[in-house]
Amino acid sequence: MVFASLIVSLLLADFVHSDCECGYTVNSTLYTDLLETDFLHLANITSDTDWQPQNYTVTPELARGPYGKNASLSNVVANPLESQYDWAGNGTNGGDAGLQIIVRGGTPQDGLIPMGEVATTREDMLQGTFRAGMKVTATSGTCGALFWYFNDTQEIDMEFLSAEYNATSHPVNLVLQSTESEQAGFNAAGTGTFQVHQLPYDPSGAFHEYRFDWSNNAVTFYADGVLLDTMTQAIPTQPGHITLSHWSTGNPDWSAGPPATDAILTVEYMKAYFNSSDPARQKDWTDRCKDPTAVNATCAIPEVTEPPNGNVSAKTFFFSQQKNETVNQTVYGVVKKSEGVAMELSWKARTDTIMLLLFSTALVMWEL
Repeated sequence: MVFASLIVSLLLADFVHSDCECGYTVNSTLYTDLLETDFLHLANITSDTDWQPQNYTVTPELARGPYGKNASLSNVVANPLESQYDWAGNGTNGGDAGLQIIVRGGTPQDGLIPMGEVATTREDMLQGTFRAGMKVTATSGTCGALFWYFNDTQEIDMEFLSAEYNATSHPVNLVLQSTESEQAGFNAAGTGTFQVHQLPYDPSGAFHEYRFDWSNNAVTFYADGVLLDTMTQAIPTQPGHITLSHWSTGNPDWSAGPPATDAILTVEYMKAYFNSSDPARQKDWTDRCKDPTAVNATCAIPEVTEPPNGNVSAKTFFFSQQKNETVNQTVYGVVKKSEGVAMELSWKARTDTIMLLLFSTALVMWEL
C-alpha cells in the first residue's frame, strides 16, 4: 500500500498548490480576483465572455447635449495584430492594433451621434486596481473614458476630451461622481472630486497606461505609473463594473463635437485586480487560500513605468497567459474557458488513472 500511496501523491502533486492562489498584490494590498484582456490578440470582441458591447440610445435631453447617443456593436471593432507573437504594429484592418471604439463623424443620425462602448460582464468589483493601455483620438469633439460604475452617484472616471488638446495642453479629467455632483446637475466641478491634470505627453500620439486604485478611504489616479491625484471624498461603497466608452453629445462644455470625421480610441489591454462582493467568489478564495504567507501564494502585479528608467514590459505581462497563475479565477474570456474545460478533462483523466493504478495494486496485493 505504500506504493499506492506514493502513486497517488505524485499524481495529485500539481493540484495541491498553485501560484497566486491567494491573489495579486500592489505593495501590501491584496486583491482576490482578476480580469485581464489582451485586445492586441483578440479577434472577436463578441466571443470574449468577459465583455458586453453595449447597444442603447439616449435622448439629447438625458444626454445633456444638443444631440443624444446611439451605442452599437458596429462601433466596437476588434483589430488584432496579424501575428500572435507580435506585441506592436498595425492591426489586420490597418491602423493601430487593439480594440477600436469609434465615434462616427459627420451629421448625426436622427439627432443621435453613433458611438461605441463595452462593459465587463462582472458587476461584483468592490475595490481594486484598474488599468487600461489606451491611445485616445486626435479628432476633436469626443470624450474617451475609462470608468468604474455602480450608479450615477458612485462612479470613478478618467475622461479625455479631444477638443481640449493643442500643442501645449493635454489634460485628463479625473472625476468621482457623488450625491453632491448629482445635486449640481452631474457637474462635479467644485465638489472636491473633480481634478484636471496636464499630461507630459500627447495622449493621442502613443499608447499609455491609465489607472486608478480604489480602497476604503481613497481613490488614486495614475498615468504610466506616475501618481496624478488622490481623492478622499465620496469614495464608492458598492460593487460595480468597468466600462470603456467613446462618445459625443455636442455639449460645448464637455465633449464638444460632433467630430467632423470618424474618431477612434484604441485599447491595447484591460487589467483589473479586485475584491469580489459575490459570496460564492469569497468562499472560493477562502477554500483555495490556505496560507497567504506561503511561497508564491500571492503574486505582485508588475508596475508600468516609462523610460528611461521604467518598466514597459509590464504592459505585455498577463497572469492569465502564464502557467498555473490563475487557478480558480472564474472569468477568463473564451481562451481561458477552453483551458478550463481542458483542465477538468485532465483532472478526470488523472483521477481515472489513479483509480486504475489503485485497482491494479489491489489485485497484486491480493495475489500476494
